[in-house]
Amino acid sequence: MAPALVWLTALMVVPCALVLALAFFRRGIYGGIDYTFTLENFGLVFDPLYAGIFLESARIAGTATLIAVVIGYAAAYAISAAPRRWQPVFLFFAVLPFWSNYLIRTYAWIVLLNREGLITQLLRWLGYTGEPPSMLYTEGAVIAGLVYNYLPFVILACYAPLSRLNPELAEASRDLGASAATTFRRVILPLTVPGIAAGAVFVFVLSIGNFVTPALLGGGRFQMIGNLVYDQFLTANDWPFGAALAMALIAIMLLVLMAQALAADRAAGRAAQAGGGTDG
Repeated sequence: MAPALVWLTALMVVPCALVLALAFFRRGIYGGIDYTFTLENFGLVFDPLYAGIFLESARIAGTATLIAVVIGYAAAYAISAAPRRWQPVFLFFAVLPFWSNYLIRTYAWIVLLNREGLITQLLRWLGYTGEPPSMLYTEGAVIAGLVYNYLPFVILACYAPLSRLNPELAEASRDLGASAATTFRRVILPLTVPGIAAGAVFVFVLSIGNFVTPALLGGGRFQMIGNLVYDQFLTANDWPFGAALAMALIAIMLLVLMAQALAADRAAGRAAQAGGGTDG
C-alpha cells in the first residue's frame, strides 16, 4: 500500500493541509497573505450572506441529486431487466458522455437552451410563433446540466446491486401474493438502498462544489459555493477567506460521505441478519 499512500499524501493530504493553514491568516492590504494568526475567516463563513450561499448551493445540489436518482435508478432498473447480452451495450451508452470533455458537454447545453438553439428551432418547426422561452441562464438550466453530467454515476451505482439481486426473492414475493408494486417497495428497493445512497452522494458532493456549470449555464446569476471559492482566490485575491470556505465545503463533503458509509454499514447489517434468519 506504500505507493498509494505516498500518492494520496502528496497530492491530497498535503495540499489540503496547506489550504487549511492559509485559512488561519489574514488577507494583505493589497492582496496576498498577511501571516498573522486569526480565526476571523472561519467566523465569516457563518455570516448570513455566505451561509445563505451554502444553503442555496445545498438546495440546488439536492434538487439535482433527487432528479438524478429518480432517472438513474429507473434507467439502471431497465438495464438490469434487459437480456444479459444487451446489458453491456446499454451500459456503454449510459457512460458514453464521459468520453467527451466536461466543458464540451456543458457548452452543448448552451447550444440547446439559448434563444436561437435547437429547442427553439424545434418549437418553431412545430408551429410555435410566440416569444422563445427563456431557458438558458436559469436555475433549471444549472440543474439540468448537473443532472446530465453526473447521471452516469447514479446509473452505475444502482446497476451494481440490481444486477446482483437474486431473482428468486421477487418470485417468492409474488408467490406469497404481493403485487409488483409491493414487491418493488418491500423487497427490491430496500436491497438496493446502498447503491442509491452511493449514487446520491456522488451527485451531491460533485454538484455542491461545482463552479463550471453555474458559471456557464447560470450566466453568473446563481452564486454557488464553488463560484464563491473561485472568486476569492482568483478575483478578490483573498486566499485566506477562500481557504476557509474551501475547508468548510470539504467538511460538508466529509460529513455526507460519513453518513453514506454509516447507512451502507447498517443496510449491510440488516441484509446479513435477514440472510441469517432465512438460513435458520
